[in-house]
Amino acid sequence: MRTRTLRIAMIGTGFMGRMHSHAWRTAPRFFDLPRDVELTTLVGRNGVVTERAATELGWLEHATDWRDVVARDDIDGIDICTPGDSHAEIAIAALAAGKHVLCEKPLANSLAEAEDMAKAADRSDAVAMCGFSYRRTPALAYARELIREGRVGNIRHVRAQYLQDWLSDPDAPYTWRLDRDRAGSGALGDIGAHSIDTAQWLAGDEIVGVSAALQTFVVSRPVMESQQGLGGIAVADAERMPVTVDDAVAFTARFRGGAFGVFEATRMATGRRNANRIEINGDRGAISFDFERMNELEFFDATLPKSEQGFRRIQVTNAEHPYAGAWWPVGHGLGYEHLFTHQAVDFVRAVAGEAATEPTFADAVVVQRVLAAVEKSAAEDSRFTPVESSN
Repeated sequence: MRTRTLRIAMIGTGFMGRMHSHAWRTAPRFFDLPRDVELTTLVGRNGVVTERAATELGWLEHATDWRDVVARDDIDGIDICTPGDSHAEIAIAALAAGKHVLCEKPLANSLAEAEDMAKAADRSDAVAMCGFSYRRTPALAYARELIREGRVGNIRHVRAQYLQDWLSDPDAPYTWRLDRDRAGSGALGDIGAHSIDTAQWLAGDEIVGVSAALQTFVVSRPVMESQQGLGGIAVADAERMPVTVDDAVAFTARFRGGAFGVFEATRMATGRRNANRIEINGDRGAISFDFERMNELEFFDATLPKSEQGFRRIQVTNAEHPYAGAWWPVGHGLGYEHLFTHQAVDFVRAVAGEAATEPTFADAVVVQRVLAAVEKSAAEDSRFTPVESSN
């Protein structure tokens, strides 16, 4: 029997707000959740835009002051889908008010803010989860199971790329994601953070040092006339705004357990729409994944006779695979939106005490320490830089 309804307020009406709205609507329809979910309030800065979005996305009401919403007794959970410059303030206030919090990644724009958020979570009895959604990809969750079972053995190499091209046109419009004050960093925090979290989560190990380089290829962008998703319509002969974040990052990494890592993230890889790739090589086997083929995992078993060895494609759509059994018949693949539904499911189950909170704010701080070390190394001509210890 379900306990009382979990009443959600979401802050943010953009790309992630739309995706999270879809997830909250969908999760109770495909998964047996311990609590009903109500999309209570959508919060945005512009009242007209927010009212329209609330109607389109299925929210009962809308508001423009997140502080008033956080203080309300009829709200149980706060879903933060705003730019990174407001994550810390909202999350800390929500946790102090006893609300459960789901916060988009990266956790904050700085390590200090992220640590403050983790401390607030420690002081609270509420659930505080960071939205590293790729953990909820069935193929990656299954890869983690294989690694935990020892199927790849001792890990030697971790190789991760996240390649997008939505900024490859030098006249692509300016957005808040290109403003360091709002976004914290560029490709590093926006997509590189996903690779760092996925790598550490899969390997069950932490990065302890990095040698990094950051690059900005286009130093200004035209102001957009309107914004839809990540892009917009540039005004002819428009004012150009300075780009204050990185377009691309590359770094090598050392893991505590001895593995060697190579990471690359860019939003200017012409022809690559969303190639989120990772390969892990061990002394007994290997796994390889590319999100552009998100329903497939490649697995190499080095314990087989050499005549039988080779990467084997596993279609991760069986009922036995993580999350997949709640959806379609075998072979009918899932899409990007399903990751966020799985995230909503895990959040509700954590609130109900039926599952652990993963990833926690403390887990997200581990990623934030790597981001900080990467930026420090890049500023020091790629000097090897230890990742700050949690001790």
